[in-house]
Parts: sequence; structure tokens; C-alpha cells
Amino acid sequence: MSDNLSSRCPALLVILMVLCMAGAASSFQVPETLKYDLSWTGIKAGESVIEIKMSGDNVLISSVTKSAKWLSVFYTVDDRVESRLTAGTGKNILGPPISYKLNLREGRHRKNKEVIFENRGAKARYIDHITDEKKEFDLPPDVFDPLSCFFQLRGMTLEAGRSVYIRIFDSKKIYDAEVQVLRKERITGPSGEVDTFVIRPIMKSEGIFYRKGEMLIWVTADEKKVPVRMKAQVKIGSVTADLTGGNY
Repeated sequence: MSDNLSSRCPALLVILMVLCMAGAASSFQVPETLKYDLSWTGIKAGESVIEIKMSGDNVLISSVTKSAKWLSVFYTVDDRVESRLTAGTGKNILGPPISYKLNLREGRHRKNKEVIFENRGAKARYIDHITDEKKEFDLPPDVFDPLSCFFQLRGMTLEAGRSVYIRIFDSKKIYDAEVQVLRKERITGPSGEVDTFVIRPIMKSEGIFYRKGEMLIWVTADEKKVPVRMKAQVKIGSVTADLTGGNY
């Protein structure tokens, strides 16, 4: 049973990382907290808390995801991700990136990686603290890490039937991720019925972005574009994240 769970539960982390993406336009408030319940085939499987706040002269985005007690018996998930950026000016809340840290525990699987950005995001030093691998990269302008890219999306204009693109540095690769805006849809959120855009990100990242089926995200069809629901298809059933509370 534990092997079967291990093959399915990484979808929890697919949702985690899409929940955590952040950005440059002032379409959201700081501080902001988003709390989610994660469910697998209708059974609660874990919780995620995403926060963005000021930390001195910087902006700090953090995410913590933990599996439910019943799941932890077979497959423990304890994931912590952090993105630190320079505070922007005017309407731009986020400036150039400073660092990105990824510390994942998923069953017997571990990741402990860090990216240090230099020269206002023009260079990146990649460090794998488990294998001791170290590499340096030259970056083009306006690159986001996997934790800071979704708030960038929240600052963009969305239109049903059109795609938007976000440049991401992840897993030692630079690429333009496509986000397809599929349609508008009215769903029930934590505060009642709400109009949303249904979007589908096309990601290439390793590990936590790995999945067998498509992922869909419902964001409110207003200026804040709050992600109120996420759903990822897996081998058996699906994993869903529903917004349950917070300060947004």
C-alpha cells in the first residue's frame, strides 16, 4: 500500500508549487495569507499555508505543506519553500529576486536546494545541499523562481482563450512557461459563489511538477486573482486544493 501511495501523492506537491507562485504587480495585498485543504479522491490528505510579507527591506514569500496524520503513517509530506525578493517601488511590490530555497520531504524522497541571485537577478548560483552540486548561470531579465511566478501571473491581464507566458528559472533551466486561460466559470468559494478564470499551466519542472494528467487552477476573475481551487489528475482519481481561509 505504501508504494501505491508514494506513486500518487507527489500530486500534492504539484498543487503546492502552483499555489505558491508570486509576482510583481500590486494585484494582491501584503501581508497576505492563503490556507488550503488538500484532498485525494474526496479524502482530506493535507494542508498548505502560503504567506507573503515584508521582512525588513525585502519581500518574503513562504509555503508550508504537511500531510494529514493518516497519510503520514504511509507517506509523510513536510515541504517548506521560501522566496526572498527586493521590495519594489510604486505599483510594483516585488523587485529583483534575492534567493530561493526548497526543502522537501516526501516519503523517502528528499530535496534540499538553494538558488542565490546576484547582480539584481542577472546571475544565479545553484546549490544542491544533498549532492553538493554547485553551478552558476547567467540569466535574462525578468526571471522568476517557481515560488514567485504565480503572483506575477496575478498581476497580468487574463482573457479566456488566450495564453500568457512567464519566464522561470527552475531545475537549472530557463524557459518561458505557458499558462493557458481556458474559460470563465462560476464556482463556490470560501465566501460563497464567485466568478473565476480556469487556467492550465504548462510546466516543465522536475519532481514536484511531475504528474500523469493535466492541472487546472481556478482564480477569481477580479484584480486580485486569488487561487481558490486547484485540481491535478493522477493515476487513480485526483488531488484537489480548496481555499478555506486566510487574510487576502
